[in-house]
Amino acid sequence: MAKYTYDSIMSELKSGVFRPVYYLMGEEGYFTDRITGYIIENALTELERDFNLTVFYGGETDIDTVINTAKRFPMMAERQVVVVKEAQALKSIDSLVFYLQNPQPTTVLVFAHKNGSIDKRKKVATELDRNGVVLDTKKYRDEALPGFITRCLREKGLTADMKSVHMLRESIGADLARIAGEIDKLAISLPQGTSAITPEGTSQRRLTK
Repeated sequence: MAKYTYDSIMSELKSGVFRPVYYLMGEEGYFTDRITGYIIENALTELERDFNLTVFYGGETDIDTVINTAKRFPMMAERQVVVVKEAQALKSIDSLVFYLQNPQPTTVLVFAHKNGSIDKRKKVATELDRNGVVLDTKKYRDEALPGFITRCLREKGLTADMKSVHMLRESIGADLARIAGEIDKLAISLPQGTSAITPEGTSQRRLTK
């Protein structure tokens, strides 16, 4: 399973390619949230979202309702988006098999499965792998966190030497969502025209947090 990576999925989405089914799961919910949020914000315009965005929660709905919604046609739009958050709580997921064999091409159906993965021995997992976009993330290793921090900084147009990166790592911890959030705050707090993170600035931020 999981031929796709976070980067490959985001690259497709940013190029305007939205596929009929996404199943996002694994140990790093940060990536599930990022992809889900991007689809919600970018697959539809603000006006289209009023009629063509449906968000379910796995513990509050059932698979038949999700499938029936996914089979609908969009209203005055190219597509509709159906999102199932907390999909790990959705019962009878095996019933999705028949939908996966012939998904509605004008629907973007997103399952956001947190804190674990679907049982890969199930037929539904095989069909997801065959006809959907599957992301199964693993927990970020400590040695990979500096690279993640550097990447988040780069996305904000910031740079930092490795000493500053390691200081940020020690200060913030290993939670990816928290790392990204703190870097967002750091970007806002920097003086205008400043893009370089220095050890001195990082140390000062730690003291004043």
